[in-house]
Amino acid sequence: MTQRPVSLSRQGNYAGPISRLVAFVLDIVIGWVVMVLIFASVDFAISLVIGRAVNLRHIQYVAAVIIPLWFFLYFAYQWALSGKTVGMAIFGIRVMTAEGAAIKGRQAFIRTLTFPLSFLVFGLGLLGIILRVDHRAWHDRFASTCVVYDWDARAARLRWLARQQETTQVQASSPAP
Repeated sequence: MTQRPVSLSRQGNYAGPISRLVAFVLDIVIGWVVMVLIFASVDFAISLVIGRAVNLRHIQYVAAVIIPLWFFLYFAYQWALSGKTVGMAIFGIRVMTAEGAAIKGRQAFIRTLTFPLSFLVFGLGLLGIILRVDHRAWHDRFASTCVVYDWDARAARLRWLARQQETTQVQASSPAP
């Protein structure tokens, strides 16, 4: 019986909704942790300089500006730089142009700017990730981008080839009945 080769590569295929969701949630967690660490460091540095604790009575007004700005920079910078955020890199997905090329800074900016629009109106803009064959949401269409798998399973392929070679050696060394 001949075994068919196992296709381990997903590279270049459109990323599914679960991969995208988990990567997004991980990015939100990472973004919050980094932002809290930055705020704590700034607070500590200011308290060292002035010698007393900082009164953060009106922090909600500052936070209303800083938090959206921080997440805009978090996503836009990483997408412009490498086409993927930390969460996307962990889950092996990448943002590309709809034609399959690396995205430019302008597309990263547009994608990040229009990203909240996909959540408006009860998340209708995200339905494309579930219903469309190319899994593109509104922000993907506005920026002419798509999200694809970037991981090609080279390590898994090498393990599979090593097992195949080991099986072939065992069969060759065993006597024929």
